[in-house]
Amino acid sequence: MTVADLHVHTQRSDGTLSLDEVPAAARRGGLDAVAVTDHDRLSPDLDAPVTTREGITVVHGIELRVEAGQQRLDLLGYGVSPTDALVAECERIQRNRAERGAAIVDCVEERLSVSLPIEPRPGLGRPHIARAIAEVSDYDVDGAFAHLIGDDCPCYVSREVPSFERGRELLADACGLVGLAHPLRYDDPESALALCDTLDAVEGPYPYADDPDLSAVDRAIERHDLLVTGGSDAHDDRLGLAGLDSAQWERVRDALDVSPE
Repeated sequence: MTVADLHVHTQRSDGTLSLDEVPAAARRGGLDAVAVTDHDRLSPDLDAPVTTREGITVVHGIELRVEAGQQRLDLLGYGVSPTDALVAECERIQRNRAERGAAIVDCVEERLSVSLPIEPRPGLGRPHIARAIAEVSDYDVDGAFAHLIGDDCPCYVSREVPSFERGRELLADACGLVGLAHPLRYDDPESALALCDTLDAVEGPYPYADDPDLSAVDRAIERHDLLVTGGSDAHDDRLGLAGLDSAQWERVRDALDVSPE
């Protein structure tokens, strides 16, 4: 039984839930705990690494995109106590996100001869732009990614992200745990998992589209003595579609030095 969803996005990045709506969504999903892990952005309304809201344990987290050789990976930091360096890097990334979003919007508007109902801003991600495209064109969200703004598509613009080493250092200084997100989503999972030798954890339970072979993840967990995290990567209000059972959550909770309620 899933009791903790440690990969949840809010309106702070590209989710649909406000932070205030997270506890109710967690209860609907039968959860005791969630981690708010917005993309490259901290949650100013979470004033401690771990808090309790309406009876739900809420972990202050972050999902940070990093460059690792030939591919980009996502690191998950849990139990954030913001450092000046992490705050500064997040602010730099958000400025770049806004600039990149403006470039994508300009390209789409010129290509489709439309005006998108969206303005470049910090926190802007391609899902926001895809939803705006769906409002004013014949493309749905999936089609917008497949034909316009997905990787290698005509209106794709790359973001400037920190190196793996820099991202890991920033998160290690600010977070109780640092792990690798959704390892089987990358083009080269084995190379991604090899980097876990310098991390604390790896995401195990995750709603992959297919039913993947998790043996490489299991080997990495054993080889590098990793904690298992897990979550739904929720961008809407459906929390708990994947996550940790009570024993797995207890190990993460202990590592974060969180007393049970």
